[in-house]
Amino acid sequence: MTINAFIFARGGSKGLPRKNIKLLDGKPLISYSINVAKSLNIFSNIFVSTDCDEIASVSREYGANVIMRPEDLATDSSPEWLSWRHAISYVASEYGKFDKFVSLPATSPLRNKQDINRAIKKLEESNSDICISVTPASRSPYFNMVKLTNSGTCSIAIESELDLYRRQDAPKLFDITTVVYATKVDFILNKKSIFDGNVVAIEVPKERAVDIDDIYDFIYAESLIKGLNYES
Repeated sequence: MTINAFIFARGGSKGLPRKNIKLLDGKPLISYSINVAKSLNIFSNIFVSTDCDEIASVSREYGANVIMRPEDLATDSSPEWLSWRHAISYVASEYGKFDKFVSLPATSPLRNKQDINRAIKKLEESNSDICISVTPASRSPYFNMVKLTNSGTCSIAIESELDLYRRQDAPKLFDITTVVYATKVDFILNKKSIFDGNVVAIEVPKERAVDIDDIYDFIYAESLIKGLNYES
């Protein structure tokens, strides 16, 4: 069985310009995903898919192979699923066919090797189509999330037949994280989105589930890295 790791990193981040190569505790953000993939002896290759020459250069410096992505697959509105398909087609053509696809987004620098291994193991043991990563949600549509009505008043987002007086009594919900996606190549090629198939998940604690979108996320991630004496 051949498994390849992929990191998808556009150059046009609006929330935090040059985010993917911004120095996080002295190292480019993307290097954390490359390094944790390299620390595992399960990937035949590690690829970075990008439209940016600067990201490509940094990625090569840290030992990743680069897939230059077409501009139409690197806009704010282009579905990442199509970038996944583009990467698979490129790798199959240039490196040969493979079985398993693992995405390690650059925006989750605090994942560890165990998170990746658990996702791949769960994918294999469950015989599912894809394994995603989740973390406990801080808010609940059954308890402390609301929607605005046409009259301008608020109501709870999802009504429950139960009387809920504490968030802990509401159904347990999770946020999808960008820690890891482990899936089968055929699933990506034959379906249109994650939830078109049989989906399983691994749970990741909040301190490893930080997803960097803006400067506040970046500062928080850096404080965690320094506090945890993180190594990558």
